[in-house]
Amino acid sequence: MKSTYIIGEIGQNHNGSVDIAKVIVDLVSRPVRDEAFGLELKPMDAVKMTKRDLSEELTDSQMNRPYDSPHSFGRTYGEHRAVLELDNDAHYDVYKHAKSKGLDFVETLCSLGCLSMLKLFTPDKLKVASRDLTNLPLLAAMAETKIPIILSTGMAGKKELDDALDVITRYHSDIAILHCVSQYPTHPDNLNLKSIAYLKKHYGQYPIGFSDHTIGISAPIVAVGMGAEIIEKHITIDRNMKGTDQQGSLGPDGVNRMIRDIRIAERWMGTEDIYIDPAVASAKVKLERSIASKKTLHPGDTITEEDIHLLSPGDGIKWVDKNLVVGHKVIAEIPANEIIYPNLID
Repeated sequence: MKSTYIIGEIGQNHNGSVDIAKVIVDLVSRPVRDEAFGLELKPMDAVKMTKRDLSEELTDSQMNRPYDSPHSFGRTYGEHRAVLELDNDAHYDVYKHAKSKGLDFVETLCSLGCLSMLKLFTPDKLKVASRDLTNLPLLAAMAETKIPIILSTGMAGKKELDDALDVITRYHSDIAILHCVSQYPTHPDNLNLKSIAYLKKHYGQYPIGFSDHTIGISAPIVAVGMGAEIIEKHITIDRNMKGTDQQGSLGPDGVNRMIRDIRIAERWMGTEDIYIDPAVASAKVKLERSIASKKTLHPGDTITEEDIHLLSPGDGIKWVDKNLVVGHKVIAEIPANEIIYPNLID
């Protein structure tokens, strides 16, 4: 059974609060249990945060534009973004909290200036946001750290992906690639999960996964069935909180259900074979059919095919072996509609 690496993306759902970020960490580190079979399941593997350097984020005109939205935290977009940014020390604080809960910590770095964070701590993995797959100077600087890198393909075609890989592999090849669609939420017609199969076929030297922006938990489960080794999903403590990403994220119950279903799906996959599982042995005996008498058969009778049919239970002779019954003589009376066991015939 292969374990899927599940990342809970905090993103900006902390709303500028370290305490909220830590509560989200607590949420995803909770035990997960399947009640029907009493299974204790592996919780989420990692949380992810995002660091921006606002001096390298947008043009001045874009940063200064009015941002009139129910989800705005400031008068302009720049002011809004500033409220949502946690400084390096705050990220380090959340990192330590995640590690104390047994979680890996993944960091999305959005510009060269954000690499200053790495003076404080070393994330387990670095994430390249979809929009920065073509930011080759950033990719080179991130790759030079030799920290494992996860790429999202939400805005990329094959050329953009190949260019990014060409830059990173000059330094190392510890890379994972996530199929992604940068539409929030992603329309069902646009998800194209078969891209996972394409990536596994053409980039199979790397772990392939799925960064999900759909509503609900179904898409990650299907992705796991298609071979995704990594799942990333936005998470929050309350989908009704202020913030543009909150409604498209999973709340506490959704997080629990997604992790449960992914871990159960891992068990579903099994091996590439067809066989009779020991777990169905009792059902096989109870429900399968065996050769039985259509009428009362007396000692000395020679059994014909017209004398037999199939009834449960399945602990007798199967139709494929009817030659073991047809043409044989009865040695002990067999009532009508009873299984013809080997000890009743010659």
